[in-house]
Amino acid sequence: MLSKPARWWRAVAAVAAGGLPCLAFPAPALWWFAYVALVPWMLLLRSAPTGRRAALEGWLGGAGFILAVHHWLLPSLHVFLLPLAALLGLLWIPWALLVRESLGGDGAGGRAGAALALVPAAWLLSELARSWQGLGGPWGLLGASQWQVPPVLRLASVGGVWLVSLLVAAVNCAVVLLIVAPAARVPAVAGLTGCAVLTGVVWLWVPRPEVSGGLRVAVVQPGLVADGPDSADRRFTAGERLTRGLAGQHPDLVVWGESSVGADLTARPDLARRLAALSAEVGAPVLVNVDARRPPAAGTGNAGGAGGAAAAGGSGAPGIYKSAVLVGPEGPTGARYDKMRLVPFGEYIPARALLGWATSVGKAAGEDRVPGDSPVVMDLPGRPDVRLGPLVCFESAFPDMSRHLAREGAGLLIAQSATSSFQHSWAPAQHASLAALRAAETGRPMVHATLTGISSVYGPSGERLGSALPTSASTSALYEVPLARGTTLYVRFGDWPVGAALAVLAVYCAAAGVRSFRAGRPAPEPTAPRARTARG
Repeated sequence: MLSKPARWWRAVAAVAAGGLPCLAFPAPALWWFAYVALVPWMLLLRSAPTGRRAALEGWLGGAGFILAVHHWLLPSLHVFLLPLAALLGLLWIPWALLVRESLGGDGAGGRAGAALALVPAAWLLSELARSWQGLGGPWGLLGASQWQVPPVLRLASVGGVWLVSLLVAAVNCAVVLLIVAPAARVPAVAGLTGCAVLTGVVWLWVPRPEVSGGLRVAVVQPGLVADGPDSADRRFTAGERLTRGLAGQHPDLVVWGESSVGADLTARPDLARRLAALSAEVGAPVLVNVDARRPPAAGTGNAGGAGGAAAAGGSGAPGIYKSAVLVGPEGPTGARYDKMRLVPFGEYIPARALLGWATSVGKAAGEDRVPGDSPVVMDLPGRPDVRLGPLVCFESAFPDMSRHLAREGAGLLIAQSATSSFQHSWAPAQHASLAALRAAETGRPMVHATLTGISSVYGPSGERLGSALPTSASTSALYEVPLARGTTLYVRFGDWPVGAALAVLAVYCAAAGVRSFRAGRPAPEPTAPRARTARG
């Protein structure tokens, strides 16, 4: 039984240990730290005197992780971030129990080898659960910390960010075994060697994207615009001025950031005309992002998808949409994508009748935006060999969305983003880094265009192209973007590491159930030899 001071000490240590992995993500970006960041937390969990205590410390550590990785949400959510972290922290309880069960003791027998499979699989289960949009989406996945490591990005092309998370968690598990279980040194070293060999084999033998042609893409970043009743017009004017400066540089496409246009183009034909004149002046279509209320007569159906350019559309319901709209010299081309996955609390409030009070303590959405119906792949005017796959804001965190666009023929992925509310935090760097992963997973270059930075462009292997536009910049930049052919293993086979992890956990649960059943059965009574009766 732990004393009261010991219980409090362990609780504080659990929160702190759970928050340590945040240092592996941008802005610190200590990517190498990810391979030992879970060790203090796992050492604490394996020493928990009871399963109940391990569950508590797993919950507290999970809440600490959410608070540390998402601390920049405090200006928007204020105190509401605490119950949100407490809710999401519950997802780490199964992992914590498995850490205590499999890493406790001396690691003798086959327990160490089993732990190297089970502990990473359970970690991935927690990541999978919180990747549901309603719980905030897949932000801060452990594998995402490796966005700037080329050999690990190659792993992402095989199994997505999920495979990278499994590898990083397995290395942490092996380090724990080396520290606490001398009897498990052989399987621990074998596990570390296996991770290194897997990475090396993938680096050497998995084909790289086959570069075929290129595209000149300009990114326009207007920079900070002071809030006010005319801020949308001033932002539009700044984007217009910066785009006009691209005349004579011969871009194939100009990309503006999220919410770069603050009025529906059917309701403001003057803005549509200005964009069309801008497109004609620079000699390239302009992909803008309209964040505005759409009148009911704006058409129905979010067309496009695999079939090509989208007709003016969306769900057809009146309300506020965020839409990527392609504008050419003749005006809007008809290609439009309405954002499908909205940011919880930022763009809608889940269960507003129950949680609507969040608007009184932070900057939560006063009105829910309307989600789009389906993904859209756009044809690029003047370049019949190139199709665009647009995403909006934190949709770049979802591996399945970029994979779908690649499968439907997108040759260039584009994320239009705005993190101006979190300008001086780690959020812009975290968000920009996600594009490197999506590029590596799909073998398609990706443009991350923002209003206020960080804007960046990545090649088909996840490598950064040119210089990123920092949060202090109000500028435009032209990038030579290599296009690629072929299909990565991740695009072809999808989230197979998730299926493998779930299968490992299912086998473990079945085996544990069988053991429990056998342990609960009463032992058979010994049968006495039959008495022999003498007859006389």
